[in-house]
This record gives sequence, C-alpha cells and structure tokens, in this order.
Amino acid sequence: MIPQPRFDVLAMGELNADLIITGLREAPALNREIIAGSFRKTLGSSTALCAANIAKMGLKVGFCGKVGNDEDGHFVLRELQARHVDTSFCKIDPFSETGITLGLNWGGDRALVTVLGATSTFSAADFDPTVLKTAGHIHVGSFFLQAALRRDLPGIFKTARGLGLTTSLDAGWDDTGTWDFGIRDLLPHTDVFFPSETEALNVTGKSSAEEAAAELAGLCRIAVIKRGSLGAYCVSNGRVWQTASYDDVPVVDTTGAGDSFNAGFIYGFVRGLPPERCLEYGNACGNICVGVTGGANADLGIDNVEAIMRAHGRL
Repeated sequence: MIPQPRFDVLAMGELNADLIITGLREAPALNREIIAGSFRKTLGSSTALCAANIAKMGLKVGFCGKVGNDEDGHFVLRELQARHVDTSFCKIDPFSETGITLGLNWGGDRALVTVLGATSTFSAADFDPTVLKTAGHIHVGSFFLQAALRRDLPGIFKTARGLGLTTSLDAGWDDTGTWDFGIRDLLPHTDVFFPSETEALNVTGKSSAEEAAAELAGLCRIAVIKRGSLGAYCVSNGRVWQTASYDDVPVVDTTGAGDSFNAGFIYGFVRGLPPERCLEYGNACGNICVGVTGGANADLGIDNVEAIMRAHGRL
C-alpha cells in the first residue's frame, strides 16, 4: 500500500520578514524625507506567504527553507507555525542572517527593497531529498531571487514528478534583467506557472499577455498570468480561460496579493478542480488580501473565501 502524504502541499524556498510601511502620499526621493502613516513587521517572502494562506484554507502544509539563527529567523518560523504551517524541514543556519524586505506602499501600489540573507544560499544541499515523499504537491516562489536553489529545481521537480507529485512555480522579479537562468529547463517539469503579466512578458519577450501565455503553455501544463486589477489569464492544452478581478475591498497593501492568488489557485488545483474554478479561488484570495497590511494577515479561511465567490456569482 502506498502511504498517504503527510502534507497536501510542501512549500520550498525563500524565507524572510517583511517591514511594511503604508500611508505614503508620494514615492520616496533622494535627499528628501517624507512621512508615512504606519509600519508593521510581518511574515514575508513569496513562498512563505503562499504557504501560510494555503494552510488558512484548511490544507495540510509543510515548509522547507533556511533562516539565520537570529531574531528575524525565529520570528518567521513562529509566524509560519502560528498559521499552522509545519516547519520541521526548515534549517536554522548559524552562519547566515535572515533576509528582510522593506515594502513601501502609496497610490495603491508598492516598491520593494530586499536583503536576501539566507535565501541566497539555500539549495538542495540544505535538505534530505526524501522530504519530497511527504507531500502531494510542491510549490516554489521567487525563482529569480533564489540563485542557489534555482540551479537545483529542474532536478527537484523532475524527481517530484517521478514520485507522482504535482508542482507549481512563481517567477518573482529578476533585478538583473536577464529573465532566464534556466527557467525554460524547469517549466517542462512544472504543472502550474504563476508569473505576473510583467514577468511573463519579460520571460517570453512577447508584447501581450495572450501571446506570453500561449508560449508558456507550450512549456508547462498550465500557464496562469496574473494581471492585477485586470484579473487573470490562463491557458492549458490549447484552452483559454479569462476572469475579471474582484474589486470590492479597498486597497490597503498589495503585498502578497499575487501569493494569495497562488494559494487560492493551488487550493483548487490539489482538490482536482478545473482551471476556471481554480482561477476564481485565486481571485477571491487576492482580493481579500489587499484589504489588510501584510501578505499573510487576511482572513482566508475557506468559508470567507467562498462567501466572496458566492457574492460575485462565481461559485
């Protein structure tokens, strides 16, 4: 008898804290001081925010990553545990510092400044490959930020596929402007790819979300392009789905909105729902997320998510 996986989803990748500053009236400028409204230290990193929000929806979630043996590292692990994410496979490295992201919010958008810390060295050497056998699905965020891990991901995802697992990937931003680093070698082993529209256009060199999605869907199983207020665009096996965003929550902080979308889509995907339904779970989660400060602090309990969907006639 094949043992049941311990986790519905094993998230793997970067871990850091977020320092979110809100209430800015304008963008920062050199040699000037501007006044903000508030700040909050909270759980950060694309992969962790997605994991925390999947767990809120009721799935069993584990995390495999690395932090430093410092205040921020222990803070991040406590925040994950408080959201019912198992951190048994997280490594505390006494020779690293935990990364942190400064998020500046104004005008309904944001700017991010990140110190990578332990994220820059986290790789397959930091965990036993048998951890893959504990899960039914593997999710990795911020491919372009993770210089050490991204080299190992094609092998990790290929092994996961061989074990019968499904996989998902988020691109993240490439501050080098290269938009490559072997991502095309990884996508054939990826079930769901979640770039933003800007990321998708940069990866493919295409001029529209539709063209980018068509190209990416030729590499992975399902290409999902997140378009912010325009909703999401999805292509799989030649079929196209497009859905509008929900816009009934006043925007407080867009941090983690894309990661929350990922969480909703993955929730539907691992439950075997069709892509069009997965898109609606993603949209609802992203919409709820922007109403609070921090990407893992919204009420994404499944009852609340589905109530939003019903209110929009999408469930």
